[in-house]
Amino acid sequence: MSRHLPSTRALLVFDAVARCHGVGKAAEELCLTHSAVSQQLRLLEQQLGVRLVQRSARGTTLTEAGRRYHAQVAGDLLRLENHTLEAMAQRPDGVRLLVGAVPVLAERWLLPRLPRFLAQQPACSVHLQVFPTQVYMDEPHYDVGLQYDDASWPGARVRPLRSERVVAVCAPQSRWRSAAARGDFRELPLLQLSSRLGAWQEWLAQAGIERHPANAMVGHRFDLFSMVLEAVRADLGIGLLPRYGVARELASGELCLAHPFEGDGPRGYSLFVAPHRADDPAVQAFGAWLDEQVAEESEGAISPA
Repeated sequence: MSRHLPSTRALLVFDAVARCHGVGKAAEELCLTHSAVSQQLRLLEQQLGVRLVQRSARGTTLTEAGRRYHAQVAGDLLRLENHTLEAMAQRPDGVRLLVGAVPVLAERWLLPRLPRFLAQQPACSVHLQVFPTQVYMDEPHYDVGLQYDDASWPGARVRPLRSERVVAVCAPQSRWRSAAARGDFRELPLLQLSSRLGAWQEWLAQAGIERHPANAMVGHRFDLFSMVLEAVRADLGIGLLPRYGVARELASGELCLAHPFEGDGPRGYSLFVAPHRADDPAVQAFGAWLDEQVAEESEGAISPA
């Protein structure tokens, strides 16, 4: 069956004409003659049966159909280029492991430990990408994923990896530190993570703190854990963060516990493995190594720099 796909050359020419607002500048960018660019445009228009550009004495502009078509194919060309560059970047003597992870877990827990895995698997190239939270994907493209237990990945092999402990932290010289240490949270500004608006309420209940705000969901709100962390540094209030996410700052003294209680996080983390990679040696080695890291952390043997 024939496929209605224009040539890549014609699409690149059309993209250049659209971006450069004219045939002449597009020809210069592509190192082609004016007539060669015009010919590719004509061939593309003939194949589509639609006029894409409007030629006049004042130059070349896109038609309405041309603007719509360019808005669609420009992103496709960029993705095609990225796919090609990714294929070119493959090591001929090694393997690639594409890992999708929750950003805070990737940055604060996985990356400080990753050199140990690569020392064991020197032929492996790890590509670390964001595994978006609370987003449904029919078929994620990762080989393995580190996500919350309730994440959706149809068909993946899933097993629990680690739990989460959360702590209330503040800047060492915070004006809120004394009240928090006494367990008086009534007037304290509680920094909120947008995806966990009930987290403070749960933590206060676990800690048995009776002097709490009337509404524990009120306060400055941030989309990322890293934003909450910086807000704590700026003494905008008290932050509630995963213990592993602030271990480095607590160890260095940059931040301190606002209250000694350490609570259970709302969700744990699981290891997701793509069904077609379940028996791959690199994937199995990565899963076994993750288990070792969790076990050592539980025993207090690891303090990542």
